[in-house]
Amino acid sequence: MYQVSHFPNGLTLATAAMPHMASVCAGIWVSVGGRYEPAELSGISHFIEHLLFKGTKRRSPRKISEAVEGLGGYLNAFTAEENTCIFARAHHAHLPELIDVLTDMFLHSQFDPAEIAKERDVIKEELSMYLDQPQQHVLELLNQTLWPNQPLGRPLIGTEKTLDSFRREHFLQFLGRHYIAPSTLVVLAGNVTHAQGRHALRGFAGKLKTGPRPEFDAVLNFQQKPVIHLHSRKTEQTQMALGIRTCSRHDERRFALRLLNTLLGENMSSRLFQIVREDRGLAYSIYSSLSFFADTGDITIAAGLDTDNLAPTLRLIVRELHKLAERAPSAAELGRARDYAIGQFDLSLESTENQMNWLGETLLGHGKVIPPAETKKALAAVTPAQIRAAARDFFRPDRLNLALVSPLKRSQPLEALLKF
Repeated sequence: MYQVSHFPNGLTLATAAMPHMASVCAGIWVSVGGRYEPAELSGISHFIEHLLFKGTKRRSPRKISEAVEGLGGYLNAFTAEENTCIFARAHHAHLPELIDVLTDMFLHSQFDPAEIAKERDVIKEELSMYLDQPQQHVLELLNQTLWPNQPLGRPLIGTEKTLDSFRREHFLQFLGRHYIAPSTLVVLAGNVTHAQGRHALRGFAGKLKTGPRPEFDAVLNFQQKPVIHLHSRKTEQTQMALGIRTCSRHDERRFALRLLNTLLGENMSSRLFQIVREDRGLAYSIYSSLSFFADTGDITIAAGLDTDNLAPTLRLIVRELHKLAERAPSAAELGRARDYAIGQFDLSLESTENQMNWLGETLLGHGKVIPPAETKKALAAVTPAQIRAAARDFFRPDRLNLALVSPLKRSQPLEALLKF
């Protein structure tokens, strides 16, 4: 089902054959994101992602979107901490057209100064939109608290100061260093063969520059006790995000953490949802989520609630963390979490777009394809004792970080609540 091959200059092609599907999703990935940016260039990867849509030698911005949407297709992109991707999806018969548009954007974007000026204003509006949303703002504050004064702690979108400082030469220099063949991966998922992919990429492969693959600095940690970051603001609710530093995507404990997160707060059956919302009605929204990076990771518990409910909710959260570290879950509870996680994993791979995303993330993150069956087998093998061991490893005061967007003026009274 999955095939991977390499061109002589280092470009990689990966395909996920889904012959029963009508569509194909094509993505061009680059191993570059927020972690690769020095402080003065914070946000440049995301800015470049935007500018790839702003015209090439052959196509205006409008012609780029029309070239895909006129086929009944869909065109989009995203920037993450460790990679960037532009992708398109349409009927499999239109694969040549999709490749033509995506490679044109990748190789021949003009970076016109007028378009840069317009897009700078657009991204500033995007930044303002996020800051106006307390539930989004609190997650940005949490990243700053988890990873202070380093790339993982800076917003992917940048700041007004960095956005205002970017000039055309900055984009071209960054592009020249990072958008090179050894850092580039093309993923095709859907009704397509690997041979078709190789044929479609013949011209693109030869035009990519080669060079050493850039690296990012390892994450640093000096935390010794819980940290609270309060942003006082007049809001109806308090938005809280409790972040716990964990392990990298390469750590074998990631499978236990995947199920631990399900037990804790991933769905409506989870402990926190049942205890905080269903049993006590303290919050409308409460959930937990995982993030894994090359050398670290985190689990985040987020909630929006009345400010008067903050302290009792924190007590309940910390109590559940302590219980998971002290007592293994029952076989029945773990079984439900395992079946949920495996079922969600299967459902996530049903569409061509999701397959393209999964294959790209897996290859760039691990350097190889990890078959879904192998991941499911690892999840199925997790024991209650491994869940407790992971909780003991990570649910410790020196790993806890709390971010708040709240009408509160002082955070000191909350410090005692984060002690185990």
